[in-house]
Amino acid sequence: MPACVPARASDSARRRAHQPHSPPPAPPRRFPVAGADLSASVAVFLIALPLSLGIALATGAPLQSGLVAAAVGGLVAGRLGGSPLQVSGPAAGLTVVTADLIHHYGWRATCAITVLAGLTQLGLGCLRVARTALAVSPAIVHGMLAGIGVTIAVAQLHIVLGGTPQSSVLGNLLALPAQLARMQPAALSMSVLTLMILWAWPRIPGRAGRRLRGVPAALVAVAAATLTASLAALIVPRVELSSWRDHATAGLPEGPVLGVIGAVLTITLVCSVQSLLGAVAVDKLAAGRHPHLARSDLDRELLGQGAANIVSGALGGLPLAGVAVRSSANVRAGAISRNSTMLHGVWTVTAALLMVPVLELIPLASLAALVMAVGIQMVSLHHIRTVTRHREVPVYAVTTLGVVFLGVLEGVALGVAAAAVMALRRLARTRITHQERQGVHHVHVRGQLTFLAVPRLSRALHLVPAGTDAVVRFDGSFMDHAAYETLQDWERTHRAHGGTLALTGRTGARVATTLSPDVTTRGGEPSAVQTPVCRCRPWTPWRNHRCDRPSPAPPATPRDRAGSGPGRSGQQLARGISAFQRNTAPLIRGELARLAREGQSPSQLFLTCADSRVVTSMITSSGPGDLFVVRNMGNLVPMPGKQSGDDSVAAALEYAVDVLAVRSITVCGHSGCGAIQALLTSEPGMPGTPLGRWLRHGLPSLERMADDTRPGPRLTGRDPADAVELLCLTNVVQQLEHLRAHGSVARALHDGALDLHGVYFHVGEAQAYLLGTTDEDDVFGPVAAAGDLRDPA
Repeated sequence: MPACVPARASDSARRRAHQPHSPPPAPPRRFPVAGADLSASVAVFLIALPLSLGIALATGAPLQSGLVAAAVGGLVAGRLGGSPLQVSGPAAGLTVVTADLIHHYGWRATCAITVLAGLTQLGLGCLRVARTALAVSPAIVHGMLAGIGVTIAVAQLHIVLGGTPQSSVLGNLLALPAQLARMQPAALSMSVLTLMILWAWPRIPGRAGRRLRGVPAALVAVAAATLTASLAALIVPRVELSSWRDHATAGLPEGPVLGVIGAVLTITLVCSVQSLLGAVAVDKLAAGRHPHLARSDLDRELLGQGAANIVSGALGGLPLAGVAVRSSANVRAGAISRNSTMLHGVWTVTAALLMVPVLELIPLASLAALVMAVGIQMVSLHHIRTVTRHREVPVYAVTTLGVVFLGVLEGVALGVAAAAVMALRRLARTRITHQERQGVHHVHVRGQLTFLAVPRLSRALHLVPAGTDAVVRFDGSFMDHAAYETLQDWERTHRAHGGTLALTGRTGARVATTLSPDVTTRGGEPSAVQTPVCRCRPWTPWRNHRCDRPSPAPPATPRDRAGSGPGRSGQQLARGISAFQRNTAPLIRGELARLAREGQSPSQLFLTCADSRVVTSMITSSGPGDLFVVRNMGNLVPMPGKQSGDDSVAAALEYAVDVLAVRSITVCGHSGCGAIQALLTSEPGMPGTPLGRWLRHGLPSLERMADDTRPGPRLTGRDPADAVELLCLTNVVQQLEHLRAHGSVARALHDGALDLHGVYFHVGEAQAYLLGTTDEDDVFGPVAAAGDLRDPA
């Protein structure tokens, strides 16, 4: 896009130096990794090291496999994945699946299944179906994780007590009394110490607590248990890392083909869903900290996870996925790129090669307690409250119990079936009641109105006597064609017998007085008190639909103007707000709720005139949260300074550039601007009114237009129509120069983080013109319908 810098033919060199899209080259960085990424990678590594060993212990795999998966997750998935800040590695959500595979097929065959699952993920990524995983109900995902968490916690409880877990949840529960009878005090003491530190470390109060919380609680807990066991010379089972020369790698799986295929699909499903949902969660978490960071490419993330699982399985590592604990720690530690994730993999490789003697001092009971705590946290009370609020507890419970007692794939399948049954039940469940109050018959429809409810709707409508007043209230959001035809046919018959009908929404506000396109009638005569229906599509680009309007209301009385009555303007405002609440609010409520949670992160500041004919969202086709808008008389940007500055505009510029970090600023003028006309006809000594004092900020534009030494701006193919249009164009160019004088804008331009644009909107033509700088003068080119600039002639 051409730069928006006002130019003089003799000053082309100066102009090129100020073009916002070509800043001076940044000096080469001596160290290629940012300090924030370096510190974040250390924080993630300190969390990943004990968790990787603990998850390997929980699956029954060689402990080195956890370190292999953590290193591959950092180096391969971190480099190839589509979510730069997500950290991948052995995940607690895969523990149950992996343990079951090792029990049935052995470790080497499990590695081969991991490789096949990675190949399947690559195929799915090439098919670009990653977003399909997001269609899974959150209740199913949360139920799956809760079931896995329960399974992990019950199994690890045996190791916490100094024993060995069974192969199933039911077996672990039945063996628990015997295990309690022969518990090992030394192992139990290390587990209790680990759990106490995990609970207490984040709750240390005061300034010292804030500093200490920078060290991961998992690392402190495991280190404290290791140090205590070593100093006290406790005899407890410890980590055993065999030589890397004896490390087992992938081998061909043996067993039924269908069983192997089911295992591959299970690993693929759990890894993919957890990684993709994790990438979306990381985007939300990083949005407030790094608004410029691009959203995750989910298809690329799936490809990266597939490649990582291939490498991990081939090297004898656990299957891996995006891990929420490590990813959130990475974002909170200040990571700004994928270098943090990759460096954490480097530190893991270093530890696996050089820290083996230290790692072999860790008590297994401490790692089991750590993993048990993670499993308990997977049964999230927040998730339970969420599914309760959305009335999806049955889906959550079925999925959880299915995973606990049958397996992950079976539990997810049961959850999908339960979700489908509930969706059909909600669609088919419709309650229709009829009541008579004060001579008016009320038919209340609760739920979706489909063909399944037509018989009940017909019975309720026939309870309304002919020639009476009726109100039909809808609490649902859907009406199919069969229900619409039934209601419309009854309406015609009811009105033919002299009755009336009003349709209302969930809040009781009137939706329409008729379903047919004819003007509402009462007893065959036009009704003077009912409003004709206006069918307008909500939340679409504005259009002058020219709805039939009721006859003009009488002039407002003095009482209305004094505020004791609604008045015409108040009624119009109320109707507009009512239409918004009825039509538009349901469509954007979810988006506004997201913006309320995450805060605003607009990409551009749009500075334009306060003229009512200039609708910024219409011109730019933008929605909530897209634009940070500043409007004033004449789209003026006062020059900074004690005498001429204006704190309102300057404050908006500072907030937009320094806090919101917008990437562009647009100054938009328009044809027929009243402020520009007033400026053009003003006398040298402007009156001391607020308008006169404000228009003084436009005097530089007036002087620029009068300067014969510089070419004036023009529209493509023609000169300005009159002096007013010339000044409007000149004013846009001049205000861009004023912008560069503000410190925040100047710094952002110098850093190459900001672009400036000039736009002229011709109201009568409904045409936007974008400023482009040539070597000769300033030309505003029309923006074509396809979104490209036409070639300036």
